[in-house]
Amino acid sequence: MAISDIAAYANMSSADVEAFGAELDRIRSDVEESLGAKDASYIRRAIVFQRTLDLAARLTIAGTRSKAGWIIGTSALAYAKSVENMELGHNISHGQWDWMNDPEIHSTSWEWDMVGPSSQWRYSHNYRHHVFSNVLGVDDDLGFGVLRVTRDQPWKREHLLQPLRNMLLALIFEWGIARHGYHSDRERADSEEAKDAVSQAMMAKIRRQVVKDYLVWPALSGRRWRRALGANVAANLLRNLWTYVVIFCGHFPDGVQQFTPESIEDETRAEWYLRQMLGAANFKAGPVLAFSSGNLCYQIEHHLFPDLPSNHYPQIGARVRELCGKYDLAYTTGSLPRQYLQTLRTIFRLALPDRPDPSRV
Repeated sequence: MAISDIAAYANMSSADVEAFGAELDRIRSDVEESLGAKDASYIRRAIVFQRTLDLAARLTIAGTRSKAGWIIGTSALAYAKSVENMELGHNISHGQWDWMNDPEIHSTSWEWDMVGPSSQWRYSHNYRHHVFSNVLGVDDDLGFGVLRVTRDQPWKREHLLQPLRNMLLALIFEWGIARHGYHSDRERADSEEAKDAVSQAMMAKIRRQVVKDYLVWPALSGRRWRRALGANVAANLLRNLWTYVVIFCGHFPDGVQQFTPESIEDETRAEWYLRQMLGAANFKAGPVLAFSSGNLCYQIEHHLFPDLPSNHYPQIGARVRELCGKYDLAYTTGSLPRQYLQTLRTIFRLALPDRPDPSRV
């Protein structure tokens, strides 16, 4: 059930919570003071790598005549799109690199390679999700409006279709994220003109993406346009599946908690930290898998410090885990397959009506 008193759930006194928050503030301060040329070089190298891989993949797809060449090119394109989506688009849009004051690598100017406008996603994700993480009725990311992921959400007959909805969402994940951001942005619009502007921005971005992926790139391949079209469809599909797995493994495995709206009344910064700690999960990853996931294998650290550069999450993670041991807090993590299978189990279980509680009979 959703938690209404977070400190009591964690068996922490008010003084403990504030001390916990002070230690996390110290971690933030240490990282901020260390930022410099090495970090700027990291993100610029990541951008060059992603763009070079994208171009090389497209040239391979257009130039090869073999099936193996097409598979290699398509796989490379899918990986390039995944890196752009998570290590670049997601993290840059969080403001992780705004401290560089580079107008090309800034949260207000970066437009990611997805059908949803970055600006609409930033409101639904950076504000509604990260500020109010896992708060029932406030955080729209709890099931993304299509899945029941906690028993605190009333069961409806339509939830019987949840396994099918989950599979469909995985396949078209970028469209689900776009829809999510669009509806959040329209909800905050205070006039019909503002709502129309949101719709127009959405349609303009969709046209841009569809034309780029399914008209321009195939046309540039000449007589091999069908191969290029198929590669773009496959690459987008693979990118959608990968980002879906990464995001779901960070939010819905066993051990991730949900919270009542009452739990955030008069919430202090330290209490916010504690809620982020309890409301996210990691999965174990080496350097390659971490980069491939946009370092979102460190989802706990990302929720604690969403605007700190992702290349610092491994070192932050070591300190956070030590801190959890000090305050006897659960640090929810596991292998990627384990976290995903737990998520699937939750989705399938909650598709069915809740069993009666014997203690209430």
